[in-house]
Amino acid sequence: MYVNASLKLPVAGDLAGPCGETPFEAQLLVHCEWRIMPTRIILADDHALVRQGIKSLLEREGLQVVAEASDGREAIRHAEALAPDVVVMDIGMPTLNGMEAARELARCCPKVKPILLTQHDEPQYVSAALSAGVKGYVLKSQISGELIHAIQQVLRGHVYLSPGISGAVMAAYNSREHPVDPLTSRERQVLQLIAEGKSTKDVAALLGVSVKTAESHRSRLMQKLDIHETASLVRYAVKHGLVQI
Repeated sequence: MYVNASLKLPVAGDLAGPCGETPFEAQLLVHCEWRIMPTRIILADDHALVRQGIKSLLEREGLQVVAEASDGREAIRHAEALAPDVVVMDIGMPTLNGMEAARELARCCPKVKPILLTQHDEPQYVSAALSAGVKGYVLKSQISGELIHAIQQVLRGHVYLSPGISGAVMAAYNSREHPVDPLTSRERQVLQLIAEGKSTKDVAALLGVSVKTAESHRSRLMQKLDIHETASLVRYAVKHGLVQI
């Protein structure tokens, strides 16, 4: 047995531990009972049955799901409160999608590793995810075989892409300049909510701002995009992955 050389040996008159052990034995007990804590995960998907299936997969591998969420905002609240190792999220969640939730996590919980679950293997989605700070990008068709490996890789500091993602996509991401998104993070959140059919009053309530501020965000994003009809805003949001159809 390895014994830490810095342990202090007891001398005559030392008090026994709470279970009758000597102080030396108590220190050995603490030293020998040290164990690696399980990886702590928050799971976010707006479908309860999907969460249940993924949770079973994770727990079979000894991982600990510390909280579940049905949208990106709830996932962020849990992450701020619980400081997990990893947040596994569906890309297409209501009120705040996985991509925008990853951006928020990078700001408020930079040590947390976001992993996105998605059906999209198109280059624009992968590039947007990497730019948002996503550390793992797993295709839904490969969850059972790849999610555990993705978690292991991101915990080692690597970026993980499903085998279904072309290596050319990653090479293109690393070699080119990325187009600047004209919208701020808050404006993208407002755009998603508009595309989901929320009223200005609903948007204000969900974002915790005044109706006037919500109207201002809407006006600015429409001006930036040179779009002036709600239907066109919805098409833009779908094209850029802010909402799923």
